[in-house]
Amino acid sequence: MSNVAGISPTLAAYLARIGLAGAPSVDGCGLAAMQAAHRQTIAFENLSVRLGDAVQCDSASAFAKLVTAQRGGFCFEHNQLLADMLGEAGFDCRLLLARVLLGNPATIPARTHCLLLAELADGPWIADAGFGGSYAPPMPLIDGALAQSGDGAHHRLTRMDDAGALAGSFLLERKGPAGSTDGRGAGGAAWEPQYAFDLAPVLPSDLAMGCHWSATHPQSRFTKVTVASLCLPDGFASMVDRQFTSWRMEEAPARRDIADAAEYRELLEVRFGIALGAADIARLPLWD
Repeated sequence: MSNVAGISPTLAAYLARIGLAGAPSVDGCGLAAMQAAHRQTIAFENLSVRLGDAVQCDSASAFAKLVTAQRGGFCFEHNQLLADMLGEAGFDCRLLLARVLLGNPATIPARTHCLLLAELADGPWIADAGFGGSYAPPMPLIDGALAQSGDGAHHRLTRMDDAGALAGSFLLERKGPAGSTDGRGAGGAAWEPQYAFDLAPVLPSDLAMGCHWSATHPQSRFTKVTVASLCLPDGFASMVDRQFTSWRMEEAPARRDIADAAEYRELLEVRFGIALGAADIARLPLWD
């Protein structure tokens, strides 16, 4: 890591938020370090959606919410912030759109996920700090590329088709423990599709459209369930509605139903780093 001196105030604030002492080296190792620190510190969550608040994914809004207000967010917020901060750290990167296939086995869904493409000295890499289902480390954009995450899961990139194919040009797959996911995956020894993407240019208006659909459409997962998750160095913690789950490689899995709003609020703060007031907790559509 480089020294904090000489970097912008916004990058310094972000690095402090994710617990890094300095800006990363501009290579695959630096990309991996920044993404891991981000995803192990800033929770994935859709609380704003479930509270009926507006969700914006422009640079200023993402920084204000995830850094200044120390909240979490979903993919459009997380990866806009990561792309902006990588850019300030000297990376050449841009955002891509993807179709989430996890939990959608019979359909080709809309492009309602985003990730980023970084052009490094050894070629293009993908990175993603905003996939709520599990953790995938940055990977070189190569057909057949393989990576392993700290939870023991394996990840694979496969070239699917030429640019312009309906589903996408590349497929990200995972095989590994189901416990280190948000519950949508089966886990085990078989490769399981996560999402498909292509390399088409993406405009801010494209991102705004995907963000708006995800936050408002009745068929969006985020308008139907309340989720929060945080990646751990060797596992995963999540809350899906009123069920809390934590899985780590060297520990017995923890799973329990959340009894009431007070317990939910405590778990949200202690396990996911989000301090939400009692009045807002009470407004979540979780309590009969």
